[in-house]
Amino acid sequence: MQVDILAPVGSYESLTAAIKAGCDSVYFGIEQLNMRARSSVNFTLEDLREISRICKDNNINSYLTLNTILYSHDVRLMKSIVEQAKANNITAVIASDHAVMSYCKSINMPLHISTQANVTNVETVEFYSAYADVMVLSRELSLRQVSEIAKEIKRRQIKGPSDKLVRLEIFAHGALCMAVSGKCYLSLHSNNASANRGACIQNCRKKYIVTSKEDGEELEIDNEYIMSAKDLCTIGFLDKILESGVGILKIEGRGRSADYVDTVVSCYKEAVLAIQEGNYSMSSVEHWTKKLATVYNRGFWDGYYLGRKIGEWNDSYGSKATEKKLFLGKGLKYYGKMKVGEFKIESHSLKIGDQILITGPNIGAHKTTIKEMRVDNVSVTNVVKGDSFTIQLDEIIKPSTKLYKIIQ
Repeated sequence: MQVDILAPVGSYESLTAAIKAGCDSVYFGIEQLNMRARSSVNFTLEDLREISRICKDNNINSYLTLNTILYSHDVRLMKSIVEQAKANNITAVIASDHAVMSYCKSINMPLHISTQANVTNVETVEFYSAYADVMVLSRELSLRQVSEIAKEIKRRQIKGPSDKLVRLEIFAHGALCMAVSGKCYLSLHSNNASANRGACIQNCRKKYIVTSKEDGEELEIDNEYIMSAKDLCTIGFLDKILESGVGILKIEGRGRSADYVDTVVSCYKEAVLAIQEGNYSMSSVEHWTKKLATVYNRGFWDGYYLGRKIGEWNDSYGSKATEKKLFLGKGLKYYGKMKVGEFKIESHSLKIGDQILITGPNIGAHKTTIKEMRVDNVSVTNVVKGDSFTIQLDEIIKPSTKLYKIIQ
């Protein structure tokens, strides 16, 4: 069975990183009406043509998220976005609101059902099959429940608008919300910023003190951030996921950096290929897990797939990545004949032997180790703030290119 890796894209850097890492498809939001409207740097309507071109040139699918709840005043904008998606040959729209489903159907725009629709049984799959070829299942299902739904789709021959069997998609890696499939009202209650409108301020990720109403006694919740779940990581039982009948593995993280996208996509792509080729092993899982831990994460757990009833919570705030990025500077120029890139150090310093990360719209995320540097064509062992220097590099450097030092 074909298994697709679906990568999150919040910038052209991430789009390039996802493609280079081997994704089969990408999903992204534009402007409003998507669940990362606040936390991610979103594309605009004007970007649709270029995104579509890049995806088509690289033979991958493009999915546009329109997965917030909609109010009446949003309908005109929604229709405009769907029309532009169709006009620019975007592969499909991801949505949970029935207004989007209905309009996509009316103009023959392919649709995927978002996890916010909470698809948890085969009857719901059959209902939505009138609108969509792909269902993103609820995040709270166990693998046993996923497998039962997959088997029933085959048994009942449930087909979508394309007259093909409905495909199932699940979240495989990334942030999990304390709420049922992301439907949370905490941010709305505290700050009038609705998570269901893409404006979540993530106040669930903070630490809290409980105060007694009777005597005012305060109790600090010890050790755990009780509303902040660890990140989902399924690479250790990915073989069981594929056995369940899932066809699309979704990686969460449209607000994450290009190096996050590069690392996570490449690990899961390698794991899928290893399973298909019979080379999947625990030693490989350990390697991938260690690599996944180098980029942004809140610690890992298995989610609900293996039958857990409650979440695993964080014991600290922010990322637990084993590698940190230190911004150094930006690109200046690329000398194509010599394959040399020139950078300017804007902060901190760099020396021979340091590991660096280079990101850019045309590069994605590229890591390498400094072996030689030159200032005014003279070999040097280190550079500091204010220095312009060159290194041997196959990647084309532009003014939009950013340079980081990796700290372990």
